[in-house]
Amino acid sequence: MKTKVIYPLIGILFLSLSSFAFHKFYMGVFQVNYAVEKKMIQITSRIFIDDLNNGMEKKYHQKTFVGTDKETQADVDLLKKYLAENFIIKINGQSKPITFLSKEVESNDVLVCYSRIKDIDKFKTIEISNTVLVDWNSEQQNITHISAFGTKKSVLFTESSRKEVLKY
Repeated sequence: MKTKVIYPLIGILFLSLSSFAFHKFYMGVFQVNYAVEKKMIQITSRIFIDDLNNGMEKKYHQKTFVGTDKETQADVDLLKKYLAENFIIKINGQSKPITFLSKEVESNDVLVCYSRIKDIDKFKTIEISNTVLVDWNSEQQNITHISAFGTKKSVLFTESSRKEVLKY
């Protein structure tokens, strides 16, 4: 009698556990704020450290250790280059240079990067191109929140949607 109950329970337990396969979450979160009084666009990027190092290794064919104890100045320089090539902002159709300010590790697995664009007067359009880690992983998604002139908008960048123009 016990075996008639135990074997089906073991079978149900096995099937239920095997149906919940672990799936990694590939997401970057970017915040773009226009500070009118400072005439500046402030950018905060949150990216998983392991994904970032894997993506940079694939693109530049060298091992990097950004956000780890093994990080070197060469790793940081490569990070700056990577972000400059994969996160681009145009104001009223003109590319603007993004200045990397600093970075910090959050929760042991997320790298937070701070950047800015100075000398930005009132604008009508902002075009954002965000391909961070998209070439490394087709499942990568980058949510970007934009705040300007009292309006908040959010855009999801993926492999098939890499650029967006917002009008103000």
